[in-house]
Amino acid sequence: MGRLELEDIRKSYGVLEVLHGISVTAEDGEFLALVGPSGCGKSTLLRTIAGLEAITSGDIRIQGTRVNDLAPRDRDIAMVFQNYALYPHMTVASNMGFALRLAGLAKSEIGQRVASAAEILDLTRYLDRKPVALSGGQRQRVAMGRAIVRAPKIFLFDEPLSNLDAKLRVQMRGEIRELQQRLATTTVYVTHDQVEAMTMADKIVVMNGGKVEQVGHPLDLYRKPANLFVATFIGSPQMNLITGRLADGYRASTLGVRPEHFDIQATSGTGAGTADDGWYGRVVAAEYLGSDTYLVVEVEGAPRLQIRTHGGLVLPVGQGVRIKPQDAFLYRFDDRGVAL
Repeated sequence: MGRLELEDIRKSYGVLEVLHGISVTAEDGEFLALVGPSGCGKSTLLRTIAGLEAITSGDIRIQGTRVNDLAPRDRDIAMVFQNYALYPHMTVASNMGFALRLAGLAKSEIGQRVASAAEILDLTRYLDRKPVALSGGQRQRVAMGRAIVRAPKIFLFDEPLSNLDAKLRVQMRGEIRELQQRLATTTVYVTHDQVEAMTMADKIVVMNGGKVEQVGHPLDLYRKPANLFVATFIGSPQMNLITGRLADGYRASTLGVRPEHFDIQATSGTGAGTADDGWYGRVVAAEYLGSDTYLVVEVEGAPRLQIRTHGGLVLPVGQGVRIKPQDAFLYRFDDRGVAL
């Protein structure tokens, strides 16, 4: 397989530096997700791994071999693009075997590899069809099949699910993860969707402004965010941030509370409350999803708070409530936004 090491990767376009010393390692067979907002540099970083962009400085190693100066075809990687990049005039079989034909493999070997990949991806009955006759999910499988037949050291995925509808994205998330575990191929997966990253990855790299904010297991990032950026980027709905007097009561410049970590009860009382007895507020919006109830509560001295609670709680808009953060799940940040 392929251990991937990125050491102090920098990328500049003229005087504009877009990657600021990225150092990350993906172990053999590991699923590594690069996440962050648009423009954070994650796709640029992926393209440097693929060799589609030259780095300005630093080192890229695959299985211990420095590949900085190698052409993409010589790096033993396979990339799956956002738009699938299929040849419309070719059949599924021809698309999947195209790179193998360019590499000069025998027809029998190509046929074997394509048939094997098609069976894994449930594409056998579509091998004679052209891409126009396939659904979006099937086209994505063909793009994945084209990568699989090459048996590379590393798979690279560049936002492969962004063109699919919500239901199909959920389905394909599971299929890609199951496939990666079955093949045990090192994978680097770029997405702006933190839910995708949380559900699929062994390790997540959170990027912002061309820098790494934090690297870790999905649950570690969720439970122990290093700073305010990671705290608000990981988790949906995002963490509530409270500053001023209400945060001071908890000895923090900024207090973070995730929506599911509030105790809440209806009340007819008034007043903002204290750190000991919670805060008084009013429900200004409510969504009832069966298993969960999502509330937006307005509290004096704080921004509107998002609260997620059990589906059996029904509170009408305008209802007074007393809410209290659960002490075991409080996040405190200093005036620089660093976790305390």
